[in-house]
Amino acid sequence: MPLRRVTIQDVADACGLSRNTVSKVFNHRGTVQEPTRQLVMKKAQELGYFQLPGEESARTDPQVQSIALLTCRPPADDHFGTFFIPAFAAQLGRAGYTLIVYELSEAELRQRELPARFNPEQTAGILCIELFDRAYIDMLCALSVPVLLVDGYCGAASSALACDRISMENLASTTALVGHVIAGGARRIGFVGDPYHCSSFHERWLGFSAALSGAELSLDRALCILDADASPYDDSAWLADRLLQMPQLPDALICVNDYIAIRVLAALKRLGIAVPGQIMVAGFDGTPQSAVVEPPLTTVKIPGAEIGRIGADLLLKRIAAPDLPPVSVYVKTVPVYRETTNKTE
Repeated sequence: MPLRRVTIQDVADACGLSRNTVSKVFNHRGTVQEPTRQLVMKKAQELGYFQLPGEESARTDPQVQSIALLTCRPPADDHFGTFFIPAFAAQLGRAGYTLIVYELSEAELRQRELPARFNPEQTAGILCIELFDRAYIDMLCALSVPVLLVDGYCGAASSALACDRISMENLASTTALVGHVIAGGARRIGFVGDPYHCSSFHERWLGFSAALSGAELSLDRALCILDADASPYDDSAWLADRLLQMPQLPDALICVNDYIAIRVLAALKRLGIAVPGQIMVAGFDGTPQSAVVEPPLTTVKIPGAEIGRIGADLLLKRIAAPDLPPVSVYVKTVPVYRETTNKTE
């Protein structure tokens, strides 16, 4: 992604909105309709830059340092990062920093190269989101620039990281989801998603497995869809075919996120399988889409904006005191039970 320095007005012009409206989105002030907020975030990502309070001085002062956001895939509107990033950016903006987004190419990731125009000497800190390559993270940590890892590669939670890490809590909430469907009568319970794609997915798998064990239920992989994350989980026909390959229909499916859960609902609809009458479905993330899909999806709410503000404070503290021991922070998540797991309706 080309590096561009833009003003709030640039983003506003690209969206066909007023400067005031765009400012409200970035700073979480006032009321902005969700479609408008999503449009602003999408345009900001396309421009490769997040405009922050105080940035006008940064444009004219070459000594003002920036925070680099490195990602392999900018969060879409069904990702908690759409709430995390604006809150993180606003918190940093109040401290006088700008946030610049770099989308890594496959070649940069494979060859462990920094993005074009990335200058470590002008970078006060690095934020990694949707970046799950351990070797690349290790390379960044060797730059002597503070690094904050959001979520992380599978195994990050048990690694001796040379950086700070922040994540949503996954184990307890997934355990609660499994307990909920068991209370609703489920005994054959499957899992959908790649358990090894990232740390959060793996922790949700561990919570799922532990909950089954605690209830003295067997973990039957034949009732699960555990293909690699690159598989076509967005294709309801593919998911329907995978469901048809199962020896029997599970009583419930715990999906690794809302994105996949919503596609599972579409696959079950294709097959004429009633939710929750024949099978219960749950997701994770608490996306806006989870509340409006039919039937409304049971999920786990991730407080994305709060995680963003906490993450910004972590990085600011690390910038001020780089020799402090690295820390890992988990932020509580909350199950939200809706119709896809309500067998009484």
